[in-house]
Amino acid sequence: MRYQGKLTRWKDDQGFGFIDPHGSSDAVFVHIKAFTNRGRRPLGNEAVTYELAMDKKGRSCARNVAFADERRVSANKPALPKKNGMLFPAWTVVFLGLVLFMTNTGKLPAMVLWLYCGASAVAFLAYAFDKSAARQGQWRIRESSLHLLALAGGWPGALAAQRLLRHKSAKPSFLTVFKVTVIVNCGALAWLSTSHGLAFLEFAQ
Repeated sequence: MRYQGKLTRWKDDQGFGFIDPHGSSDAVFVHIKAFTNRGRRPLGNEAVTYELAMDKKGRSCARNVAFADERRVSANKPALPKKNGMLFPAWTVVFLGLVLFMTNTGKLPAMVLWLYCGASAVAFLAYAFDKSAARQGQWRIRESSLHLLALAGGWPGALAAQRLLRHKSAKPSFLTVFKVTVIVNCGALAWLSTSHGLAFLEFAQ
């Protein structure tokens, strides 16, 4: 039997929360592993349907949890695949190609290109690790750490991971801060390409 309720007190960093059943005041524990759609991360305050089960300690918990809006969509018609799913990762290649061009023409030192490539690789691996940890209910990487990687030049790899791994791509607050890190980083890169920026890099070396 399936029940209806609302997801509350969701702790994304720990991967669990509670469901307030309709017509009842007894909250039901729910773990991230109980959701049927592993490609969508819960945000909290969402309507869900679920089945009741018992954990190893005899406590009630939810299983086979589904988002109510997804059930309505699937009942009407299948969701169409996104045609531009590869567009955003492609921009990471375009950006790194632009940095490569600027280093070859002497507008930027080669260390900048290596910094972006290295930071992007680390960011992509960090996203992959965090997604795996989220699925298994293990220790997660802090969002602030992911943002610092993006700010340090790893945003191309982070953007590719968001689209290819479908991780951290549906949380508005996270994406807002991520966009800010991209803008700040690109602004810093633009300044480094000026005469003052190049003088600063030469002094730092």
